[in-house]
Formats: sequence, structure tokens, C-alpha cells
Amino acid sequence: MTNQEIIDKLLNGEMKLYQVDKEVDAKTATDIRREFLEQKYDLKLLNISNYTLDMERASARNIENSIGVLQLPMGIAGPLKINGEYCQREVFVPLATSEGALVASINRGASTITASGGVNARVVSDCMTRAPAIKCENVGDAIKIKQWFVDNFDELKAIAESTTSHGKLIKIDPILIVGSYVYPRFVFSTGDSMGMNMVTIASEKILDKLAEETTATHIALSGNVCVDKKPAAINIVEGRGKSVVADILIPEEIVEKKLKTTADAIVEVNTAKNLIGSAASGAMAFNAHYANMVAAIFLATGQDAAHVVEGSLGITTAENRNGDLYFSVNLPDLPVATVGGGTSLEVAHEGLEILGVAGSGKAREFAEIVASTVLAGELSLVGALAAGHLARAHQELGRG
Repeated sequence: MTNQEIIDKLLNGEMKLYQVDKEVDAKTATDIRREFLEQKYDLKLLNISNYTLDMERASARNIENSIGVLQLPMGIAGPLKINGEYCQREVFVPLATSEGALVASINRGASTITASGGVNARVVSDCMTRAPAIKCENVGDAIKIKQWFVDNFDELKAIAESTTSHGKLIKIDPILIVGSYVYPRFVFSTGDSMGMNMVTIASEKILDKLAEETTATHIALSGNVCVDKKPAAINIVEGRGKSVVADILIPEEIVEKKLKTTADAIVEVNTAKNLIGSAASGAMAFNAHYANMVAAIFLATGQDAAHVVEGSLGITTAENRNGDLYFSVNLPDLPVATVGGGTSLEVAHEGLEILGVAGSGKAREFAEIVASTVLAGELSLVGALAAGHLARAHQELGRG
């Protein structure tokens, strides 16, 4: 069939969008689906069609029913000096966003940090989780199933790890019982991969063993105790992905010169806004805008954008230490990767290359960079609020 013949079949409802891939290569299929939309709705999708990605590879790994590529402006902030366990250097951070003034704000925070000698960053935990929902006859049976997981941990660990060369089952904890339902939370280490696919496959093998040896019924591979792509207290307490803490002590003169305010003013804004305001509203995140920095760096480096909801969790603290400002951020739930998933897309890979963390052995270093970038943006915004500069900065940069 010619391209137009395929488009006509799509327009007439004689062919499904996914069936186009069986007739032509991925690049042509992408063009055909886009042209189908153009003809159906009398559009010209000139910008969606303009891309450099290898659509053959992207269609095999990252997207279905492709029609082209979304483009966002990408900026750079830095230099940002980081004194981490894994990252001990200055970096320039690529940030993809359509929010005016965001990159400028992060850049100001980076300048303040670098002038103060750098931000300290540490990965304090590293795990990925999957928690299926299991149905039993009654609570008595549910307790027996909970004990089955405890008694057979070593065997279940071997079964899980037989599915991957990188993943390790660390523990099964907690194992929740709600009525006759059991929710075992499988906790894995996953190396440089974010690891959701890895732990899902491994968990499924454990459930196969459960079906062989017990009468319990596997209801859902994910029972929402994981907790994936949703804000949850268990992830704040137990951690998920990389759990990272970053802090800095900023000399009084640099607070005044770079942020145009004082440690006392920043402490008061942080207390009133991030702590009391968040508590009063019932928020789960006690910070100003972690999601801004996490989203911008995730988009620039091919991370799963839905995990921004997890990366936005965390608490900002600020203290006046004899006129100097102690400032910290903690990100207990930061799922990041330097291999696999969207990191293989050409633009994303270049973003990771800018940071010097593309490929294996770099995930924890990348996590330290993300946390340090979050601190830069958080410091800048809280400082702007303390100095009364926020509205003016947006106005001067022409953003309403």
C-alpha cells in the first residue's frame, strides 16, 4: 500500500493506528500517523514533524503510535559546585522548562552555592519497591501468608535475583495486612537503572512461587503500597529510588550580597511558608518548589516525568547560625537512572553527557547533582521571597 492508501484506511476506520507499524518502517509510520491527523482535522503539524531522534529505536523502546517529537526550551545553570560522595566538582545543569525565570533563579542559587564553597550532598538510601495485592480467605490465612514471606525470604531472594544481573532483593518490609488482603513491599537495589521494570519482573516470579505453594490469590502486581508515581508517607519515611540530602552553610556576607537578604529573614519565610503553611494545608511536601527543579532536570535527561510527583516530596530546613545561613533539602523519594528507559534517547543522553553522568556507574552521582540543583532553586526562591523580589523578577523577565 502507498502512504495515502494507509491514511485513507485510517480515515475510514479500516485500520488501527498501531497496525501502521506492520506495513512500513517506524519513521514512515510516524509520518503517516501525523499526516492522518493533518488530513482528518485540516492541520499543519510542521513543528511536531521536526526532529532528530532515531524513531526506529524510540518506537521499539519508548513510544507507541508515534507522530513526532515534543520540543521544550533547554537552558543551563551553573557553575554549581558540589561536594558529594560521588560528585566532587563543578557542573553546569541542563534544564528543560517553559517557565520563564526558573533557570535564572536556579542560576542565582548556583552562584550563591559556588561562592560559599559548594553544597554537600549524600545518598543515604538506594532502593526500588514493588508491593502486590494478595487475597486470602480470612485474616488467619493472611497472617500465615505474611509468615510465609518471612520464612522463605532466602529462597524468594534467589528467585527474584535469577531474573536480573543487577537487581538484589534487600528485604520484604513492611508486610501489611488489611482484612484478608496482604501487601508485601519488596525492596530492591537496582544499580544505575531506575529499576521499575526490573523489580516488576522479579516480583512476578515471586508471586509464581506463592501460587505454587499456597492458596492465596494474586490480585494485582502493584497494590499501591509501592508507592509508584503518587505522593505517599511510606515513601517519605522508608525512601524510594535514591534518598538524598543536601546542605550548605552560607556566610552572612554572601547571603547579603547574593540573595539581598538575611539569614533571619530566610529562616522566617521557610518556617511560615514551607513548614507551618504546608502543615496547615495538609501538604505532604514541606518545601517551596522541589518539583520545578526535578521536572526541569528530568525532562532534560530522559527520566520518567511521572516520578516528579515523588521527587517533589521532602522538607526544607533553614537556621541562623551566628548570622550565617544553614540551609538544607532532603529528597527521600527520587527515582533516577543513567541507563535504560528514556536516557537512551539522543537528546536526553546529551543532557546526561553535559553533567558527565551518562552510562553505568553514575546513578548516585546523578542523584547528588539533582539534589544540589534542588537546593539551588529552593534557596533562590526562598531568598527572593525573603527579599520581596519574586514578583519583580518575573516582571523584569517579561513573564506574567
